[in-house]
Amino acid sequence: MATDPTPPSMYLEDMDEVRRVFNRFDTNNDGKISPAELGGVLKALGSESSPDEVARMMGEIDTDNDGNISLQEFAAFCSAEADPYHSAEKELREAFELYDENHDGKISAAELHKTLLRLGEHCSIEDCAGMIKPVDANGDGYVSFEEFKKMMTNNKK
Repeated sequence: MATDPTPPSMYLEDMDEVRRVFNRFDTNNDGKISPAELGGVLKALGSESSPDEVARMMGEIDTDNDGNISLQEFAAFCSAEADPYHSAEKELREAFELYDENHDGKISAAELHKTLLRLGEHCSIEDCAGMIKPVDANGDGYVSFEEFKKMMTNNKK
């Protein structure tokens, strides 16, 4: 199995990308995702998950049952070998749909702005348009799902 060329997930091409996504969830940078951090991210993305739902999600991912999600557990959850019903691609699609409020298949600067405000980020619509521009491969001023995947998995240097 050590020579298995399967990437860690359907959309995360390598462990560096898995780590970058993990770090977005690990808001206090302690190297683990707590139930509160998971619940906070879900709430910021518009999901009104109950404490029981967050506990269920934690139970699925926290395989050593220490009450937190480690980077290794997160990588295993994101892997292509994880339950296909809860694939990383599906999770990313659900996140995209939370940004795409009018469900037209693309994220506008206004939609990005509104979501970032819910996440506690303070920026202008012009700032959001500036964030969209580098990932807007077709130049239409919007972020498609494919462009969204790139934006979510690539950190600025």
